Formats: sequence, structure tokens, C-alpha cells
Amino acid sequence: MKKASLSLVIALSLSGLTACQTTSTIESPTVVVTEQNAAFEQFSTAFIDALWIESPTWALYNGFHKYDGVLKVPNAKSRQASLAFVDKQSALLASFDKDALSAGLLTDYRLIENLLGQMRWDIETFKSWQWDPSSYNVSGGFAQILNEDFAPLDERLVSVLSRMENVPAYYAAAKENISNPTLEHTQLAIMQNEGAFSIFNNDLLDQVIASGLSNTQQALFMTRFNNAKMAITGHIEWLKTLEAKLIKEGARSFRIGEAMYEQKFAFDIQAGMTGKALYEKAVNDKNQIQAEMAKLTDTLWPKYFSTAKPVDEKIAIKQMIDKLSAKHVKRDDFVDEVRAQIPELIAFVKEKDLVTLDPNKPLVVRETPAYMRGYAGASISAPGPYEKSGNTYYNVTPLDNMDDESAESYLREYNHWILQVLNIHEAIPGHYTQLVFSNESPSLIKSLFGNGAMVEGWAVYAERMMLEEGYGAFEPEMWLMYYKWNLRVICNTILDYSIQVKGMDKPAALDLMMNEAFQQKAEAEGKWRRATLSQVQLTSYYSGYREIYDFREEYKALKGNEFDLKAFHEEFLSYGSAPVKYIRALMLNK
Repeated sequence: MKKASLSLVIALSLSGLTACQTTSTIESPTVVVTEQNAAFEQFSTAFIDALWIESPTWALYNGFHKYDGVLKVPNAKSRQASLAFVDKQSALLASFDKDALSAGLLTDYRLIENLLGQMRWDIETFKSWQWDPSSYNVSGGFAQILNEDFAPLDERLVSVLSRMENVPAYYAAAKENISNPTLEHTQLAIMQNEGAFSIFNNDLLDQVIASGLSNTQQALFMTRFNNAKMAITGHIEWLKTLEAKLIKEGARSFRIGEAMYEQKFAFDIQAGMTGKALYEKAVNDKNQIQAEMAKLTDTLWPKYFSTAKPVDEKIAIKQMIDKLSAKHVKRDDFVDEVRAQIPELIAFVKEKDLVTLDPNKPLVVRETPAYMRGYAGASISAPGPYEKSGNTYYNVTPLDNMDDESAESYLREYNHWILQVLNIHEAIPGHYTQLVFSNESPSLIKSLFGNGAMVEGWAVYAERMMLEEGYGAFEPEMWLMYYKWNLRVICNTILDYSIQVKGMDKPAALDLMMNEAFQQKAEAEGKWRRATLSQVQLTSYYSGYREIYDFREEYKALKGNEFDLKAFHEEFLSYGSAPVKYIRALMLNK
């Protein structure tokens, strides 16, 4: 909807309010509510349209391709434009009477409000655009255009041609912005920008030569392609010089401190509690999970050991886990084994009738693209609501670059049992399933502005739910390994808060992960790295999981014999990726 039309709708809404007050006190509330809801829906549509102009790469990732050829230059001018967008949209949002909105639209209101607040905070307060060099990388947008078959190749190549024009200016702005960066984010930026050459390579040029682009377009493509490669190469060289300087002279700490952490936690998690409160809850849950693991170790000990069980329960648990962890897939078969397990998970979900799976929404297991590596070993790349039929990619990083010791440690961590739990989390019925449902939400706002705690929380909830429903045949080994995995989720929260706020150092972090959460050294080392590169995100798993699981138990008690697990799942998932607290309110007040 055009901006002029939006203003008219709001004006009519307000004039309607005045008219109702002078004509009918009985009909007035209904009319006002109806007008407010209609006006807000129009505003939401206009807001999204304006957001995609403001954030064209985000639009691209969500399957909205009108601005694919636009690569914004991240300079001071664009930041001022972003703040102007926030000011304008915040003023329009404030014109609505929240009390007159339906419950569903009020949730959308809160999501827009949070997004605008977060955008302003990122630019004016957090300022990661200054100290995080890894935020500058053009690769993802180009890969999205080239790898997804949403339009004829020639059409997509024209978008690539247009998008490449600003690559040199993009990296020039990045150099201008970066000030007092962390060493860790600088090193990540080098690694991931080097991955850009998996996109800007001769294969792309071969596609252009074989395409239907005109001779003029092809010549321009070659020029911009070479300029882009030079810009990326120059930026990597500049980053390496910066890295050497930071190593020699010292760098900014990656820790953001308590005040900034709590602010980021409020925007990112939206859980109705502080980061400190969640941390304290996690410490309590850690102790309870360890007690359950001790009981299972008692049960399993005679099956695997002929010696007496150690008196120290944590030592006994660790020895049992080490014994079981030797059962794992071969190094070269890791990605293939992940791929092979997906049909088994689909079959179980269908057999137990846990949630509807759409066979028309492809899930593709692939090796993690080079430009995405260095952060997590497994992840999901899902299409947005504009492109519902697109592929969902399950990215699995092969172990090619690991030495034998590191690979063995990694495989012991993702052993026979835990690899299955990982696939539940990432794929069926975890992230893949939830994001397919999210795309079908009637509210575009709830689909687009996904809450990380809900998204990650659902994947963690799915792990336990599957085991409760009999996946793994209630094998004690599976439950012990599940608890180990769940303990990792809990310790993610403890770790993140302790590192970012309490100043935990690496030896203490490794001790927590290896001796309290029973993780392998390779996993612990990787998690330490991840915790130095992100803030708050590691808490989203535990926060969302506790909210979802606790709500399910509350809802089950409320419904009694009428409770149906599949119905609960599908109604819960129908609200897109909204924060759990809002979904709970919508389901309880329905």
C-alpha cells in the first residue's frame, strides 16, 4: 500500500472514532476496533514494503526479489537513512490504540516495535558496525541469487550484474567504519571473506558466457566481476594487516559487559526475564540433569564395565559417556550418514502422527558452503514466506580440514546417538519443520520477524518430545546421550553469560564444558570460539525450550483428556516464529 493511502486509512480511523462518540455509544467500541484492526493491517503491509527498501538483502533472504540487484553501501549516509526509517515507522506505529487491536494484531504490533527498537539500538548503542569486521561480507546475497532457482538464470545474472556495481564501495565503507575491532571478529572476517571466491570464480563466468545476456551486458559483467574480486582481495589483505597489528598491540575485548548484555538479551530473547535470571535458572537445571545422568549410569554400568563404579558420580558419568562415544560413524561418511537418517525421522513422525510434514517442501542436505564456515558445524538455511516452495538446506560441515585427533574428538561428540538428536534438532521435526509452518502463518509479520528463542527452543523441544514418544525405543543409552546434549543446551546459557558478563576465561570455560557438561575437547574448543563471536544467541536454545516445554505441560493440564499432542504442535506452530510468551497468550485466550 502506498504511503499516502496509509495516511488516509489512519485519518479515517481517527475520524471514525470521533463520529462514533457522537452517534451510538453501543456500536462505538465495535466500529473503533474494526477500523483500528483494518488500519493496522494496512500499516503492516506498508511497513514491510518500506522495510524491504531499507533492507534489500534481508528481503532477498526472505524470497522477496524486487530489490535483488541492490547492494547497500554500509556508510554513514545509509545509517542515517536507517534511523530516519525507524523514526518514521515508530511515529506511525505509535498512532494506533493498542487496546483496540485484536490479540493477534497486538502481537504483530509488539514484534514491529521490538524490531524498530533493536534497529536503533544496533546503530546508536551497540555499534557492532564499528568493532565487528565479520559483519561485512557480500557473499551471502550473491550465493542466494545464484543457488536458488526462483527465476530464469539470465534474469538472476542481471541482478548479480547490478549488485556487483557496489561491491568496491561496500568494502571501502567497511574499511571506513571499522574502528577498534576485536581480534576474534577480524579473524572470522578473513576466513569468511576468503570463502567469497567459491562464488566469484570461473564457473560463474562460464555461466555468463553461455547465457543470453547481450554482448554489452557480458562485457560489463566481466568488468564488475574483476572489480569485485579486486575489492574482496584488497579487503582481505587489509584485514590481515589489521590482524597482525591487533596481535602485536592488543585488541578490544569481545566481552560486551552486563549492561549491554541485558539490553541485547531483552531485544533478542523477549522472554519476560533478565539474562541474569535465566542464568540462575540454568545453573539449577544443570544440577538436576546431572542427577538424572547419574541414575542412568548406575543402570548401564554393569553392561559396559566389569570394574566397580567410581564413587564420584561425575567421574562415573564421564567414563560411561566416553565408553559409549566410541560408537560413531566413520570420518568420511559423516555427511552421508546425516543424509541417510532424514528418511528414518520422517517415517517415525508419520507413524506417531506428531505433526504434519509437507512432502512438497524440499529438504536438501549439503556440505556447508565455504563462505558460511567457521561458526557452526551444522545449520539450516530456509526460504522465506515469499518463496515457500524453495529448498531448505541442511548445512553440514565435512571434517576435511581437521587433523585426525580433532576429527576423532568431533565424531565422539556426535556419536551414534547424539548425531540422531542433532538431526532431530536441525531437520525433522526441528528447524526445518518449524520454518515450513512459519512460512504458512497468515501473519507475514510473525513469519518474517522470527524470534530466535522460539525457533531454537522449538528445535530443542522437538528432541525431548521425540524421545518421549518412543524414538530410540527408550534405550537408556539414548536417554543418557540426550541428557548430555540437553546439558550442553543448559551450559550454553551458563557459558554465554559467564563469558560475556562475568569474565570467564578459556580454561574455566573448557572445564565447564568438558567436566560439567561432559563434552569432547574439539566441541568445547569450538563452543569457546563461538561464544567469543556471538552474544546472547547461545541462551536462546535453553530459554525457548523451557518456555515451550513448560507451556505444553500447562496446556495439557488445562485440556485434560481432550489434549491432543499433534493438535497442540500444529496450533503452536501456526503462529509463525513469534516469541513463546505471545503464542502462549494467543492459545490460552482463544
